[in-house]
This record gives sequence, C-alpha cells and structure tokens, in this order.
Amino acid sequence: MQKYKCVFCGHIYDPAIGDEKNGFPAGTAFEDLPDNWKCPGCGAEKEYFNPVD
Repeated sequence: MQKYKCVFCGHIYDPAIGDEKNGFPAGTAFEDLPDNWKCPGCGAEKEYFNPVD
C-alpha cells in the first residue's frame, strides 16, 4: 500500500503501521481514512499529504 507524507512536518502515514493512537489500525489505507483525519504530527488536514515512493 502507498505511503503518504505531510508537506508541513514530514510525518509519513504508513498503512502497514496505521494510526493506532487515533483509532486506525495497521492495514488502513490512506484512502480509507476519513476526510476529517488530521496529521498526528502537526494537525494538518488530509489534503496536505502527498504520495511517496
């Protein structure tokens, strides 16, 4: 699954890890996160994440 990086703080959302702290277990694809999900690093909105290789 594709990883995504926050353009502001550099946090990488890795679906293999998920975002357990906010209720999204490992295996949750970025596309499956709700639109109101925010970056755990800086609070940026989902739209400010770009795919990374």
